[in-house]
Amino acid sequence: MSLDFDSARLPNPNLREEHHVWRAQLRKFIDTEIMPYAGEWDEAGAIPVQLWPKAAAVGLLGLGYPEEFGGSREGIDSWHGWIANEELARIGVGGIAASLMVHGIGLPPVLNWGSQRLKELVAPSVLSGERHISLGITEPGAGSDVAQLMTTAVREGDHYIVNGSKTYITGGMRANWVSTAVRTGQEGAKGVSMLLIPTDVDGFSRTQLDRKQGWWASDTATLYFDNVRVPVENLLGEENKGFLVIMTNFNSERMGMAAAMEALGRVCLEEAVNWAQQRQTFGKRLADHQVIRHKIAQMKQRLNATQAYIRLCYETFEAGHPNPADIALLKVQASETMEFCAREAMQILGGIGYMRGNRVERIYREVRVNAIGGGSEEIMRDLAARQYGL
Repeated sequence: MSLDFDSARLPNPNLREEHHVWRAQLRKFIDTEIMPYAGEWDEAGAIPVQLWPKAAAVGLLGLGYPEEFGGSREGIDSWHGWIANEELARIGVGGIAASLMVHGIGLPPVLNWGSQRLKELVAPSVLSGERHISLGITEPGAGSDVAQLMTTAVREGDHYIVNGSKTYITGGMRANWVSTAVRTGQEGAKGVSMLLIPTDVDGFSRTQLDRKQGWWASDTATLYFDNVRVPVENLLGEENKGFLVIMTNFNSERMGMAAAMEALGRVCLEEAVNWAQQRQTFGKRLADHQVIRHKIAQMKQRLNATQAYIRLCYETFEAGHPNPADIALLKVQASETMEFCAREAMQILGGIGYMRGNRVERIYREVRVNAIGGGSEEIMRDLAARQYGL
């Protein structure tokens, strides 16, 4: 019996030679610059600022972004992004990827909906790793139900006056800008807008949230806006039509999370198989006990199904007609698969899996944030049901 991270991956006919070259290049970077220090950074609760320029130099930060701003879009497709999410998950420290790649949810609203001036101001420095951007959606009283957010932006002349707060914001302590959801109109989704808010303005403050179950290496913050003046030209998209900006962003975020969660489940499988082949109980290897063999088979079964679903959804992305309902259900499928694999790997590893310092222990702690972030499992199911006319 031999399964590891790579051999547990189903064949993907969409991958070409350039995709395999990208994986090899990225893996070398991760194995050299991140893997040896990942556990240390997780315990310290932060990753070094020098990692962002290094990630930019290898092409990770700019993957899929316009060349005019320092990115690399030519020849880049969804499969390159899938590979990036897989390789970052292989580290087994989710907070590193969450913090390092948070521009993946913070920057698209600017590039897709912002003015040329905003794009030129923000994108080059973010993609080079010199400055940082985050996404501000969740509030103390509104999370997955974005239509209920309460942070207000009242227009006064050529500025909006912003009041309110955001919480659980990944990368919020480091961010130079935050793509922020605000209420500019009526209640519900039709009164929501998106603003790019710089963090060096009067009235902005933040506090760190560092007592987390998982994602220790990712900085997380609560943001406060007290009569913060934001130029009207920082509006992303049209006033009161920010819900479209948010929903478009969610599709790609959920796809990336699904790819990462499946890969995290595969890490658990790899660790479980390796341990089962080494550990002796009752005079034989763990791998020779039927109950353990069945656990491993069930993990592989669920991973196979999730990989196939991910591939289907990425194919719809590439064809230009992604289905939000399928993407929502895929995220649920991936989080349930990750949770199952983490639990079963823990059972196979036993006491050693419970000790800090191994990938399974870290992944087990990070199950819940993946099942909640980007839209909780319950909201995802409801979203899919509504889209199917229920």
